[in-house]
Amino acid sequence: MTDRPELAGLLGALVIAFSAILVRLADVTPVTAAFFRCAYAVPALALLAWMERRRHGPRERRDRLLACLAGVIFAADLVFWNYSIQSVGAGLATVLGNVQVVLVALIAWLVLGERPTSRTLLAIPVALGGVVLISGVVGSGAYGDDPALGVLYGLLTAISYAAFLLILRQAGSSDRPPGGLLFDATLASAVAVAIAGVAIGNLDLTPGLESQAWLVLLALSSQVLGWMLISVSLPRLPAALTSILLMLQPVCTVMLGALLLDESPSPVQLAGVAIVVAAVGFATLGSRPREPLPQSA
Repeated sequence: MTDRPELAGLLGALVIAFSAILVRLADVTPVTAAFFRCAYAVPALALLAWMERRRHGPRERRDRLLACLAGVIFAADLVFWNYSIQSVGAGLATVLGNVQVVLVALIAWLVLGERPTSRTLLAIPVALGGVVLISGVVGSGAYGDDPALGVLYGLLTAISYAAFLLILRQAGSSDRPPGGLLFDATLASAVAVAIAGVAIGNLDLTPGLESQAWLVLLALSSQVLGWMLISVSLPRLPAALTSILLMLQPVCTVMLGALLLDESPSPVQLAGVAIVVAAVGFATLGSRPREPLPQSA
């Protein structure tokens, strides 16, 4: 796939488009879905990390510690996102998570002193306007058990995911495969989610067989295959093309939610989806990030 990065990026975007769908189909608590997504991915990523180590040698201790820290933050991202899916549906929750694209630039500016482009600064209030429409506070007939709460969880998802990406960027290296990096982050996420689940008391370690099957598919598809495909493709593609490919993910998830889960966002919410997607696309099409990274969980 390294010689056909466009195909790898397209396949990766399509694979992760099913993430929220699989969470809904598993029908378990948000913490349970987050734990098994990571836990079931660990053995496969461990094998990839072992192969990488044999070929490239051990990774720096600093990089491994940063990857673990990123994994702990990713655990929060997954839990918030799964709660958002529960409250506002798979499609809208995925769109909300993609707001992280503009938040990464904003956080990098505030914390790292990296001034965002003018396109990004213009996109931020536009994207937030779309979020308001998705929340259901405008118009009537909003989809979701609690769309306003779903938007809150969605914004927390975007903030934690933005922090995760910024830390992961510091831990990665463009001259070696991402297997070891993903293994460290995913293992740390599984441990963090397990501790949080025990503390708040809603981690189910024995879901039914059907739920287990969906969770295994979620782990192997999104957490392993999707991440590997995207991590391989993005550094090899122009920023404009990667942005177009990755924006397929939230759009596909909205369509899949309607087809497979009978989700039916209101016209106002769909307008919010269009505004968020347009704002994210506007912010990313005009710039080349130092190390592009995937757009959603």
